[in-house]
Amino acid sequence: MNGKSKTDDATAATAPIEPVSGPDRPVDSPVGTIKDGLAVIGGYLKTLPSLPGVYRMLDDRGEALYVGKAGNLKKRVSSYTQAGRQPARLLRMIAETRAMEFVVTGSEVEALLLEANLIKKLRPRYNVLLRDDKTFPHILLTGDHPFPQITKHRGAERRKGSYFGPFASAGAVNRTITALQRAFLLRNCADTVFSARTRPCLQYQIKRCTAPCVDYVDQEAYAQQVAQAVAFLSGKSRAVADAFAAKMNEASDALDYEEAARYRDRIRALSAIQAQQDINLEGIDEADAFAICREGGQTCVQVYFVRSGRNYGTRAYFPTHDKALEPPAVLGSFLGQFYENKRPARSILLNCQPEGAPLLAEALTVRSGRKVELHTPARGAKRRLVDHAIANAREALARRMAESSSQRRLLNAVADAFALDGPPGRIEVYDNSHISGTNAVGAMIVAGPEGFVKAAYRKFNIKNQEAAGDDFAMMREVLGRRFSRALKEDPDRRQADQWPDLVLIDGGKGQLSAAMECLAELGIDRLAVVSIAKGPDRNAGRERFFQQEREPFQLEPNDPVLYYLQRLRDEAHRFAITTHRARRTTAIGKSAIDEIGGIGPRRKKALLNHFGSARAVASAGLADLQRVEGISAAVAKKIYDHFRQTA
Repeated sequence: MNGKSKTDDATAATAPIEPVSGPDRPVDSPVGTIKDGLAVIGGYLKTLPSLPGVYRMLDDRGEALYVGKAGNLKKRVSSYTQAGRQPARLLRMIAETRAMEFVVTGSEVEALLLEANLIKKLRPRYNVLLRDDKTFPHILLTGDHPFPQITKHRGAERRKGSYFGPFASAGAVNRTITALQRAFLLRNCADTVFSARTRPCLQYQIKRCTAPCVDYVDQEAYAQQVAQAVAFLSGKSRAVADAFAAKMNEASDALDYEEAARYRDRIRALSAIQAQQDINLEGIDEADAFAICREGGQTCVQVYFVRSGRNYGTRAYFPTHDKALEPPAVLGSFLGQFYENKRPARSILLNCQPEGAPLLAEALTVRSGRKVELHTPARGAKRRLVDHAIANAREALARRMAESSSQRRLLNAVADAFALDGPPGRIEVYDNSHISGTNAVGAMIVAGPEGFVKAAYRKFNIKNQEAAGDDFAMMREVLGRRFSRALKEDPDRRQADQWPDLVLIDGGKGQLSAAMECLAELGIDRLAVVSIAKGPDRNAGRERFFQQEREPFQLEPNDPVLYYLQRLRDEAHRFAITTHRARRTTAIGKSAIDEIGGIGPRRKKALLNHFGSARAVASAGLADLQRVEGISAAVAKKIYDHFRQTA
């Protein structure tokens, strides 16, 4: 969803109601009792209005336990004081509650929108949580250039042009764009590259572009290519294919077989896109289909995107929630969070009615600015689409449960290998990357029972220049920064997402010693640290492991645990290398001119175009600098003085 919502206005216009202190309670208890929580909640009822709004339950650290909405705040909060009617999940939450915060909204719809926003921002552990909330990629045909560019776009639709999507994955977008280039010969280069071309690029040579950058096609002819692409993406694929077939036959009748072959290849490219439609979408122009499936305490929500009668892909989600929640409650909360930053289709197809469906439909209508309807179809093409989503949800859930079982066995084996108290719930792996000490970075990846946790990955630009190039010193800096912050944010070590159960370091005995020294200086003990060194001749399979108060050891070459640890190390190495390369690329693109305050991209470009290089700018005289377009006498003096002072 794009644009400013009414929720933003409601949040800004209404200040939180001042908390009312509850009766005395034992402050040294990390959890407390249900009686303590009921007393805290009851203390707020005197001042609560009977208005719609959002409430937050907070623990003793001020962190959100739960975010909820209400059409009547006073009535909703008072329901928590009836402990005999609460399930075990809510009783645990009530026992941990030490304070509450409230925001009054203009309507229950606004409360629902604000609730979804706060859940995604605060991630309270008693709410249903959507773990992956990235926006989906779209195809963009730009509208701010005489020769539009076809490109992948993710995020707010601020740039002028035509947007098509959403697609379920970046891979689906990339494949579609490649096929569209083959079919319609549209440019994919950036505008800056386009304006700098003096001869056609490789895209022209492989017949994916008509080279408008060097006037091989005029604006009118290129506009026809763009119009054909828009028509195809708008659902008029048959008309476009028929037009190409007619031109192919005309060329063939005229014995222009080369031209006929070109149209044949373009028709094949269209067919390749249409072949991605693996289900019957007849009669469905625009819809999002959701199917929720639940097995063994785990839930999968499968999503299908249909636009212009075409399947734009499917994706599986595995929201985290209390096992006692029923599918309608999970689905209702999931949809609210899912559409917090995405534009819904006009028709949302579901395999079960979510909790609060009428209110949810109204909220989505308000957020998107157009009518949105929720349906649970019983027959026809829409039901077949939902049934297809159900089948995929079941398969995805079965695969995940099998992977989770395998992952649990691996983690149990890791615990045995390193004599841990139990299977690690969070493993952190560290690696460094640099070239002769330049652009030095450290990297941390995280893995757990559900695989790699990429949202928890962290990179560390090495600040101590004396440490750059010294692997031991770099490791000390990285671990020092990582665990100093952990101590600051969670000194009692009670948050599972702050403290690892196992730390793996790429290196040998020296790296292990550096790590243990750093942790000792911070006063951190009871932390399992293991370094993993490559075998002789860097031979995978002969790695040696170093652990404090233990002789170096190896695992059997065919041990699944060894393969798992190798994957962890290789992922850390990949992330470190990627981070280093990105930093190096950024550094290469910089020049001495970037260090001058007040010199933006436009003035920098003018200076480089005039003098040819940053070195020439540095040696230029004051009068020469003043001759550059956009460079005033004051700016010229600033540039001149900068290079004379730093010379």
